[in-house]
Amino acid sequence: MSNVEKMASRVWGIPLDELATRETSYRSDLFAGKVVVISGGGSGMGRAAAFLFARLGARVLICGRDAEKLDRAAEAIRTLVGVEIATHALSIRDEEAVDAMAQVCFDRFGRVDHLINSAGGQFPQEALALKPKGWRAVVDTNLNGTWWMMQAFARRWSERGEPGNIVNIVAVIDRGIPHSAHTAAARAGVVHLTKSVAVEWAPIDIRVNCIAPGTIETEGFNNYPPEYLDRLGKGNAMRRLGDVWDVAESMAYLCAPSAKFITGEFLHVDGGMQLWGTNWPLGVPEYYRES
Repeated sequence: MSNVEKMASRVWGIPLDELATRETSYRSDLFAGKVVVISGGGSGMGRAAAFLFARLGARVLICGRDAEKLDRAAEAIRTLVGVEIATHALSIRDEEAVDAMAQVCFDRFGRVDHLINSAGGQFPQEALALKPKGWRAVVDTNLNGTWWMMQAFARRWSERGEPGNIVNIVAVIDRGIPHSAHTAAARAGVVHLTKSVAVEWAPIDIRVNCIAPGTIETEGFNNYPPEYLDRLGKGNAMRRLGDVWDVAESMAYLCAPSAKFITGEFLHVDGGMQLWGTNWPLGVPEYYRES
């Protein structure tokens, strides 16, 4: 069986029961008494993070646009992990809705310790073919939405005189992302926004860091042709895919006391993609193929 045939026959993504039992590097009470808010928590990397932080003792609220998806994730965590988890449906593009949600979090839990901005969205498209609507949608979600979340929580930490911690999920933008210029622009904006406010907010004890996942296997892979996935899996120095648990554990690292002296950092979880490999979502153009 060829590699493409193997990919065609595979069901992608970590099963929910495995998210509840997969081995973790961290002790089970690491985040006891802490509150973690995760955007994009209904699926993919955000959902894996919700499972992990819940397993490690945190009180968790997941938010995102799709209320049904959030409810399914929350019910899975209640059933498989045995802890309560809160949900809040909103669009992070709406700054007023974000501000209201931040207040709900502080009112409900009395505190928030960590904010993980995992929500985002993009689609592959040649730059010359990008329409204004598509450009605005990606930039408004990935850059502006992330900023509304950061500012809403940071303002409350500052007003309350409390420390805070933000982890922003971005992308590997070190060498650009051909076929995803809109994504690269938005994510690079978040990276340098992070570096900027990490300095501004250090005096008020708010840490801000980024994680750049490489090609990470999620359930969304079931919607792509196997030829596309085979190409993606070879696009880094380790020549394989990562999974959502790799990213979730890196989030925990940046939220734990292990990272108390880390801010403004850009952590790659990418199998070396930032150093070697190709990232052409629509396929390498003929001009760039080796003869």
